[in-house]
Amino acid sequence: MGPKRFDVDVLARRVAEHAEGREPWLRRLWAYYRNPVTPVEGPGGLRHRSAQEVGLPERLRSGQREVVTENDIAWRLHALVDFMFGKPVVIRSEAGSAGCRVFVERFLGSLFERSGGVGFFQNMALLGSVYGYVDVLVRVDDATRGGGGDSPESLAGRLRLELAEAPRAVPTTDERDYRRLAGYAVRCRVGGGGGEGGVTERVEAWTSSGYGRFERVGEKGSLAEVASAENVLGRVPVVHIQNLAQPLRYAGLSDVEPLIPLQDELNTRLSDRANRVTFQSFRMYLGKGIDRFTERPVGPGQMWSTDNPEASIESFGGDASSPSEEAHLSEVRDAMDKTSGVTPIAAGLIRGKVGNLTSENALRVILMGTLAKTDKKRVTYGDGLERVCELALHAADVLGWYRTETGDRRVRLEWPNVLPQSTSQVLSEARVKAELGVPRERLLDELGYGAGPGLGNGMSKHQEVTGG
Repeated sequence: MGPKRFDVDVLARRVAEHAEGREPWLRRLWAYYRNPVTPVEGPGGLRHRSAQEVGLPERLRSGQREVVTENDIAWRLHALVDFMFGKPVVIRSEAGSAGCRVFVERFLGSLFERSGGVGFFQNMALLGSVYGYVDVLVRVDDATRGGGGDSPESLAGRLRLELAEAPRAVPTTDERDYRRLAGYAVRCRVGGGGGEGGVTERVEAWTSSGYGRFERVGEKGSLAEVASAENVLGRVPVVHIQNLAQPLRYAGLSDVEPLIPLQDELNTRLSDRANRVTFQSFRMYLGKGIDRFTERPVGPGQMWSTDNPEASIESFGGDASSPSEEAHLSEVRDAMDKTSGVTPIAAGLIRGKVGNLTSENALRVILMGTLAKTDKKRVTYGDGLERVCELALHAADVLGWYRTETGDRRVRLEWPNVLPQSTSQVLSEARVKAELGVPRERLLDELGYGAGPGLGNGMSKHQEVTGG
């Protein structure tokens, strides 16, 4: 079979539709999460403008009033990522033979380790939380066929896992099933292109049968094919993962999107309070019937004298209490807690009396919303990671590196306990597992004393030698 020829006009139209329609909103989601600041010159000199200021009312964005933005989104997403992948996830093979299980676990452990290890999982969860979904691209760096006798680690080095962030990814779903990909393209900008604008846009595209690379020089240039090849995998090499399941939609639910209106309201009220404090921080005095009152400072021990019986000094201003304002700010923060499922205690901020938190059950009650959301995410991300493992093993089988049947490519994920456990509790659980017949090598690996490579894949030196 020869290289698949792409319809360049159709691809260019799909890329343009994504860039003009979907990408601006995705960029805004990232801006609200990251809230980067940009130095700008104003009437009062240099100031820093944050990305979240775009959501403030015009009376605050005019530049004449003080602006305060407090990013209450980023730390919530970071807390969710920590709960999801703060500790390594264990990948277990469900292959039929012990030797195959050993090979598969070493192969996958090395593949994920080479792709970033725990950092790969954390970046995946973060991108998914911001955009609502994340795609994992399985790249074949070395398509040399055959690999008999090669170690699992060396074979894993021929593959690479790449996270395709939503703003530069252009998916094409199957007309009959929105869950299946008919094609996929990834955009990126590279410098040194010359021509108009001096910028080259590069687009890589896949279908189940072909691969193509295209380039566009300048903003008004045409997309042209520069390379093409057969897709030896016979499948679009992309695994789509929804952050939170959303039926009948390609994209999942973003953790940032529902927080944007609340973040805008919080920033608006914080800015209003800042302006009120500015105007009312200092007391002002109104003097009546006192000569040269404006020429003498107001301070401790200062005296004025006058023969005018109608003379008086009145004070006004000063920061006054505003209970309704404080209550409103508190209610907005509570609404963000409920919407995100993440409370300040999840990030380590404890206020007032929260009861006895010495037991695991007490922590579960306090963190019920965060734990429930973590469990939901583990369903979607766990399914996605299992499909990534299956696709990687499919590639190894198609290229003749390591032959496997469909059933040999199934894996099981073992998630760590997100709540802190004492050493005595961990050892007690290990003792119970030993009584149930769990192999000693696996228990040592779970306790951190194993010698297995990769992401806690349960491999020990004994298994490497014996293959069982």
